[in-house]
Amino acid sequence: MLDHDLLQRLMTLLAELPHRKPHPRLPRELDLLFERLRQESPSPSAHEVEDLIWQVWAEEEDAAAGDGMEAAIRALALRELEEAEELLDQLASDYPDWPEVFNKRATLHFLNGEDDLALKDILRALELEPRHFGAMAGLGQICLRNEEPEAAVAAFRAAVEVNPHLVGAQALIDDLNDDKPMLN
Repeated sequence: MLDHDLLQRLMTLLAELPHRKPHPRLPRELDLLFERLRQESPSPSAHEVEDLIWQVWAEEEDAAAGDGMEAAIRALALRELEEAEELLDQLASDYPDWPEVFNKRATLHFLNGEDDLALKDILRALELEPRHFGAMAGLGQICLRNEEPEAAVAAFRAAVEVNPHLVGAQALIDDLNDDKPMLN
């Protein structure tokens, strides 16, 4: 059972996201990448622009931090969750304004079935980077897992507004909207 107060805070934040500015510490090149992503046929391709955004999100000026993020991502991919947690907790402590740390830690909590902890990290990621379509989609997945279809639709819609090329998220929105009894 989800912490509904926390979920409500996230739903309120989702509604505010279009009016929020990214944390000033984030690289300005993201602005250009998000502009490209909103184009119908971006150049380079939408997939390539998404990859560039993920790359920028995962970077940090401090080489040791970048190495720590790479190690955490590798540990997550290998399902070495205890190692990933240690690395991400340290990064969150050392770099509290790095949104991708919180997004990755939310992924870790999701994999561990710790949905309330994942929601807290998604909240922090979105406070720092209101365009984080990955965090929004993750929120949608948590809502689906916890039988909160209306909240899931809101999260997926927010993700698609930022990144209209998220075909999977749009398909989930369509499926959830077609299944009207679930939304009552």
